[in-house]
Amino acid sequence: MKFMLTTAMACAMLASSAAFTPSTPSSRVTITNSNVASKSSTTSSFTSPTGLQMAEDMEELYKRRPRPEYIPNRISDPDYVRIFDTTLRDGEQSPGATLTSDEKLEIARNLAKLGVDIIEAGFPIASPDDFAAVKQIADTVGNEVFDDGYVPVICGLSRAFEKDILRSWDAVKGAKLPRVHTFIATSKIHMETKLNKTPDEVVDIAVKAVIYAKSLGCDDIEFSPEDAGRSDPEFLYRILGEVIKAGATTLNIPDTTGWNMPWEFGGLIKMLRENVEGGDKVVFSTHCQNDLGLATANSLAGALNGARQLECTINGIGERAGNASLEEICMALALKGDEQFAGGPGTGRLYTALNPVYISNTSKMVSEYTGMACQPHKAIVGANAFKHESGIHQDGMIKNKSTYEIMTPESIGLMRGDSQSGAGIVLGKHSGRNAVNTRLREMGYILEPDKLNAVFTRFKEVAEKKKGGLEDEDLEALVVDQAGLTNELWKVTGLQVSTGMSGIPTATVKMMGPDGVERYVAETGTGPVDAVYKAIDQIIGVSVQLQDYSMNAVTEGIEALASTRVVIAPVAGGQNDSILKICKERKFTGSGSDTDIVVASARAYTSAINKLLKWTMRRQSDDEENGTDQGNIGDAVPVVGSPPTTVSA
Repeated sequence: MKFMLTTAMACAMLASSAAFTPSTPSSRVTITNSNVASKSSTTSSFTSPTGLQMAEDMEELYKRRPRPEYIPNRISDPDYVRIFDTTLRDGEQSPGATLTSDEKLEIARNLAKLGVDIIEAGFPIASPDDFAAVKQIADTVGNEVFDDGYVPVICGLSRAFEKDILRSWDAVKGAKLPRVHTFIATSKIHMETKLNKTPDEVVDIAVKAVIYAKSLGCDDIEFSPEDAGRSDPEFLYRILGEVIKAGATTLNIPDTTGWNMPWEFGGLIKMLRENVEGGDKVVFSTHCQNDLGLATANSLAGALNGARQLECTINGIGERAGNASLEEICMALALKGDEQFAGGPGTGRLYTALNPVYISNTSKMVSEYTGMACQPHKAIVGANAFKHESGIHQDGMIKNKSTYEIMTPESIGLMRGDSQSGAGIVLGKHSGRNAVNTRLREMGYILEPDKLNAVFTRFKEVAEKKKGGLEDEDLEALVVDQAGLTNELWKVTGLQVSTGMSGIPTATVKMMGPDGVERYVAETGTGPVDAVYKAIDQIIGVSVQLQDYSMNAVTEGIEALASTRVVIAPVAGGQNDSILKICKERKFTGSGSDTDIVVASARAYTSAINKLLKWTMRRQSDDEENGTDQGNIGDAVPVVGSPPTTVSA
């Protein structure tokens, strides 16, 4: 693939000492300050040829590292570690992390740029919408071959039931490299209390599941003994040996409850490799939950003991406390893979084919689309990961950045930018599109033209009101604010509120619907935001419950941008109760930003309702195609009461 690189980006990358170097011996690229000095020693400034050379050096960093030819049950290079990303499956199981099909597709494309070996795109049997999303990813991303021949494996999860496996296979078979992942629990507590099955019955079910998947034409089959971390090793030897005979090519060992210590889990991987019959004919994998905060450590312990596939998610999102974090595993192997993994198969110099410069952009995309912000001190991708406040630390950073940074932010695609190099650009109302785009790219946001246009339009609106220019945090809030535009059916076009200690809070809201007609309604409430939300409910006609509302000042000062996040769920009580039949127990998040907190609140609430409506419309369409129509959702209609006044658009 070709990547557009600017000289400014190259300078930003090269201006920092390179604490990060790839761990692949055959494709090592090291960028350091000495490289910059050697390239510019003949001139007192960056002349055009030198800038071109820098761009070429940066383009070298963007090149995908070579990886062994993909063979399902073996890896020709014993030092190579496959990365299995399950953000779109296990990650989406995080409460409140509902993703639309378009959002899943965008994330999958970014994962392919990042270079993950396997994308677990979802759980196809879960719903028609999940099936459609997995199929869309398999048919598109699973067939988009990069210039170096790389194309990701697209995987679908299934229980050990024939109907699940068939559904999963139907969803992924359109990919060039399809995989079916099936599982059944193997711990005593799961078999006895959840499955009500004997060990013999569990083995029989597992074997039949693998045989059935193979009979469909699938030659890439992953099997997981759920809760392996608490299972009897002797039983694991037995069931894993049997599924290998049946045709399994990857054995995934999950620490489903995050129970194991790193040395304990690493020892389990070692025992399984040594004692499972046929274990040398498959790839062993790890899937570690983070209940004790040890998911990444356990995954690396697995790699130390011979696991050559590591399952993880962007930002570590997932059930309960989450999963092993992809960015942590990636950078741990990139920085320490050469020297700390001796003792297992191969030379002990482990490496992946991930391209870390796409970590920051992918992390932000997942955070924005799921509505799950990273904690500021999150390793690698947290807002504070490359910030220094202590005077001692700042002194060290000024003298040598390696004193307190073991990797550069540029190595994960987060450019410090000119503003941190003594030549900052203040972005204000007179700034042009190119200046805004350049700063966004330096911050790790590489936006498509239509999304850039939307962000720039909002930038101009805010810059007119905010003196002193916009900070990076302001720009980031505007990107989040525009992240839901692909789901936009309704938008707020006007808003006026009246409130005070002696009067009744009143809001007049004007909105444009999918038919291009503007409608306005006036409502009262307990406060201005409540009045606005009631007016929006009246116009759109969908009954929802506000389950969470949070607002933060993006920067300091009276003119700071307000960033609002809401979580809603459909409830009974309106004319669109049929929505409840389709998306009950679903939650939808929305974000909005503005210098006016009431406007920010309105934008966030509308964004969440748009997500609900789009998701419901797709489900209804799926149900009608399958002959299982659940009711007339259709276009939203006004709730009972005075009809909203219509004005020409």
